[in-house]
Amino acid sequence: MKKLDLRRKLARKQRKRLLKVVAIVILGAMLASLLFNIAVRLPTNASKPVDAVLVLGGSIQREIHAAWLTKDYPDIPFLISHGSDDPCILFIFQRAGARLEQIWLERCADSTFGNFFFSAPILRRWNAHKVKLVTSGSHIERAEWMSKILLGAQGMAVEIDPVQEKGVPGNRESTLKTTLDVTRSIVWSFFSQLIQPPCFDVKELANVDLQVWKEKGYACER
Repeated sequence: MKKLDLRRKLARKQRKRLLKVVAIVILGAMLASLLFNIAVRLPTNASKPVDAVLVLGGSIQREIHAAWLTKDYPDIPFLISHGSDDPCILFIFQRAGARLEQIWLERCADSTFGNFFFSAPILRRWNAHKVKLVTSGSHIERAEWMSKILLGAQGMAVEIDPVQEKGVPGNRESTLKTTLDVTRSIVWSFFSQLIQPPCFDVKELANVDLQVWKEKGYACER
């Protein structure tokens, strides 16, 4: 009986040691990936041309600006993270004469942190190297910090394109809000080396069903 108890104790110790080794290996791999992305990929990609545009939701003015950007970037994908209602975005890009197939809508985010949390894996799948970030001038400090942390952690360079607002954007800034978002961005930059959260509500702008929206109802800011 004593021998059996001893064997069980030894087996438990071995399992604990094994789990520690596995945890150390995983954490080491995550740290190595983060350092490689920041030290090697990020500086290399900073000198490359913009190959994706990310538009942060919160103001229709950002979407209007992005629509006209398609004239400068007709062949790269645009990702609008939780913007205005789908029909409103559709009308804006149609007026600008944009190719609707290059515009994608992401509807999982419900905050600025969520914008990057869900958009980074999509941009990574697109193999984006340098991202143009469209946001409001009043929102630029927090957005710039978070984009450089969360996209930079994936090796993606960021070019900020601030938009002049005509009214008051949905994103209101405060020192506390910025500090909290930057802190959790730093933490998530580490874990994002292993975890890529999926968004199951992503669609091409060309696939927006206006009939469904007419039945549901929608309101455009402009």
